[in-house]
Order: sequence, then C-alpha cells, then structure tokens
Amino acid sequence: MVKVKEINLEFGRPLAEDAVRNMVNQLGTCKRQGYKAVILVHGYGSSGTGGAIKAAVRSKLKERSLSGIVRAYCGGENWLAKKKELLGMCSSLSDYQRRIDGNSGVTVIILK
Repeated sequence: MVKVKEINLEFGRPLAEDAVRNMVNQLGTCKRQGYKAVILVHGYGSSGTGGAIKAAVRSKLKERSLSGIVRAYCGGENWLAKKKELLGMCSSLSDYQRRIDGNSGVTVIILK
C-alpha cells in the first residue's frame, strides 16, 4: 500500500515563513514514515493570483536543500500536463485526482 498524506499548510493562518518551516519538517517526517507522495494544501490567496504561502512553498521546493527529500512536484493547475508522469511514480495519487486537477491551491510532491 503506497501512502499519500495531505498536509494543510494554511490551517491557523500562519505567516508564509512559518508555513514553509512546517512544510519542510513535515516532508522529512513523511519520508521517514514511508509516505510516497504528499498533497500540500496552501490555498491560492484571497487575490486569486497566488498567496504568500503558495509563493513561498513553490520557491522553497526549487531549492537544493530539499533535493534529498523531494523527487518531483507539481501545482494542481499543472496536474493534467504532469499527471501521467506523477501517477507513474505514485499510482495512489489517482484516488486524489478530483481534488488536485486544476486546483491552484494545492501542490503535489513525490518523495524520494
């Protein structure tokens, strides 16, 4: 059974840097616990163009510091383009497709 975990980073309305710190800690924990994929819920901001947490999360995921944990990632708005590749790495994500597809308030991460 491949495990997928959903993490809500916007719960409690934290500052972006606190949400990113929480994400990094949780990704490490998920990897140690044997999860294969994580769905981060970060919202898309009240402006509708992308909030501070979303921007900070995506920026952090590009950093080398997470290269030992993160194998691949994709925003919900790009799910259709990367779906086949990500499902190939974690077929259990198919159970979550309806929540991911087109949802710019989530980011899907495949763990190493």
